[in-house]
Amino acid sequence: MITKLKGAYVIGFDGADHQIIVDGEVVYENDTIIYVGKHYEGHVDVTEDAGNSVIMPGFIDLNALGDIDHDILHTEVYKETRNSLNPSEEYFEKGTHELMTPEEEAFKSLFAYTQLIMNGVTTAMPITSTYYKKWADTYEEEEAGVHHAGKLGLRLYTSPSYQCGLNVVRPDGTMTVRYLEEEGEKGLERAVKFIRKFDGAYDGLIKGALLPERIETQTEKNLIQTRKYADELGCPIKLHAAQGGFEYRFIKEKTGMSPLEYLDSINFLDRHVGIPHCYIVKGTRWVEDEGDDLAILQRTGTTAIYCPIIIGRSGHYPQSFAGYRRRNINVAIGTDTFPPDFFQNIRTASMFSQMAEDAVEGSTFADVYSAVTLGGSKYLGRDDLGRLCKGAKADMIAVDLDSFHMGAVDDPIRTIFMCGSGQDVKMSVINGRTVMKDRKIEGVDLEELKAKGQKYYNKMKMGYMERDYKHLPENEIFRPSFKIAGGTKNV
Repeated sequence: MITKLKGAYVIGFDGADHQIIVDGEVVYENDTIIYVGKHYEGHVDVTEDAGNSVIMPGFIDLNALGDIDHDILHTEVYKETRNSLNPSEEYFEKGTHELMTPEEEAFKSLFAYTQLIMNGVTTAMPITSTYYKKWADTYEEEEAGVHHAGKLGLRLYTSPSYQCGLNVVRPDGTMTVRYLEEEGEKGLERAVKFIRKFDGAYDGLIKGALLPERIETQTEKNLIQTRKYADELGCPIKLHAAQGGFEYRFIKEKTGMSPLEYLDSINFLDRHVGIPHCYIVKGTRWVEDEGDDLAILQRTGTTAIYCPIIIGRSGHYPQSFAGYRRRNINVAIGTDTFPPDFFQNIRTASMFSQMAEDAVEGSTFADVYSAVTLGGSKYLGRDDLGRLCKGAKADMIAVDLDSFHMGAVDDPIRTIFMCGSGQDVKMSVINGRTVMKDRKIEGVDLEELKAKGQKYYNKMKMGYMERDYKHLPENEIFRPSFKIAGGTKNV
C-alpha cells in the first residue's frame, strides 16, 4: 500500500536538519517513507489531503506518563504538608501493599497511552508512579501495557520498572531510603525476562528498555548488573538522577560524589543511557560544590532528558537547555506529567532557556523541537525516527492551522508552538498506520475512558491517607484552591 499525505507545510529532513517544505507531500509504502517533497510522480494507492496543516515528525516522549497522573496532588503543596504525600517509614515497616486491583493497573496504561496518541506522541518510553504501589511495576501490568500500545499503534520502549529501596518519611519529617535489596534484584530479572519475550512485538513497535527507578533507590550491585544486561540485550537504560536536593545530598553522603560522578565512577554512563531531569549538577546554579558534571555527560555521550513542565512547576529549570547543547550534550525531552502536551513543554523550555541565556540563539522553538525529535532518536540509536525523509519510518502527525486560536499563520513551527496545543493534532500516523484521525481513535470510547480514569484517580488519591506520617485529615493533606461550599467532590 502506497499512501500520499499532503499538507500546507511539511517538515522534511535534508540529511542534517529539519526543513520547511511549502505545499509538501510525504509518500510512504507500508511502514516506510519513500518520498518527501512537493511533486511525487509515482503511483499511489491512497491520497490523503490534510489541508491547512503542518505535517511533521511525531513527538518522541522519553519520560511519558504511563499511568493516571498524581502530580495535580503534588503541585502547589505548601511546605508543611509536602512530606505527607510521600510514604512514611511506619507504612514501610507495616508492609507495603497493592492499593489497586490487577484490573485497575491493567487499565491505567490504556488511559495513558490514549492520551499520548491524542497529543501527537508517536514514540514513548513510559514512567509510572511508585507513590501508591506495593513496590514497582508488576510484570502483568506492563504486559497489559504492551498489548494496549500494540493495539493502539503506539511505538513503545519499555519493561517493568524496579527498585531496591523506597523513599520514606521518618516520624520527625525527614526523608531517608529504606531498602529491600532482593526486590530490586528480582525486579531486574523480571525486566530482562520481559524484554526477551516482547522485544520486537507488534511488527517492531515494542522495544525493550531497562527502567530502574531513581538512583537513590538502587544498590550499586543492581546498577552494575543493569549495565551488563543492557549491553547483552542491546537496549537503552533510563535512570532518574540529578533531579532533587534530597537525592543529591543522599548520594554525596554515601559516596562523597555527585550523582553523575558516582554513576561515572562505576562505568554506568554511555550513549545508551538517558537521565531524566539531570539538572542538579555541579557547575550550575543549583549546586554549590565545585566541579563540572556537564563534562561527564559530554565525555560519555549520556543523554539529558529534559522535562520542562514538571520541573517548572517546582520553580526550577536546567541551566540551560542551550547551554547543555552548546557543550555537545545530547538533550531529549519528556513530558512526565499530565497533560502530555509537547506544545506546552516546548514553549516552557524555550522561555526558561532564554531567561538563563538572556538570548534567543540556541533556545528557539525549533531548537527544542529538534531535541524532541532528533535528540530523542539519537538516544534510541534510531536514525529512522524523528525525521521525515526517504527510508525513515512513517511516523508523523498533522497539526491543524485552521482553528481561530492559531491566529495569523507565519512561520509554521513558530506559529504552532506559540499558539497551539496537543488538541490541535488532528492526525497521527505511526509505522504507516493512521492511529488517530479527526481526534478519534478507532475502537476507543474517550468518554468511557475518562469516566474510568476518574474512578481510578479517586481511589489512588485516598490511598495517600494511610501513608501519611502525620495522619492528617483529608482537608489538610489536599488543600483546595479556595474554601469549599456545598460539598467536597474532587477537592
